[in-house]
Amino acid sequence: MAGYKHGRITSDIQLAMSELLREVKDPRVSPLIGVVKVDVSGDLSYATIYVSAIDGYEATLNSVKGLKSAAGYLRRELGSRLRLRKVPELRFVADDSIIKSAEIMNIIESFDKKENNSPNEDD
Repeated sequence: MAGYKHGRITSDIQLAMSELLREVKDPRVSPLIGVVKVDVSGDLSYATIYVSAIDGYEATLNSVKGLKSAAGYLRRELGSRLRLRKVPELRFVADDSIIKSAEIMNIIESFDKKENNSPNEDD
């Protein structure tokens, strides 16, 4: 039963943080930032939030700096939205998975273009 509660709280925090990131007024935080993954400790005292910006890794690093300074506000808002007895301390980590997935998609598309442009050997 504890696994179910932990998983539910993790997904709730991810959803709420996605909404809260749109409300942060810090100019360092990119408007194109998203929550990639959330890891919550077993005792719910820490939540590591992996964020990534479509703007690039530099924008992600700047956004993490802004989010770290807004961590108190975000924690308070998270507690009021989720009504948790113990609101975890938030830790933000820059993640470049969105950029890497875009690079992989470009590679796949270039292979598709090469395959479509090559003459058929069966003719």
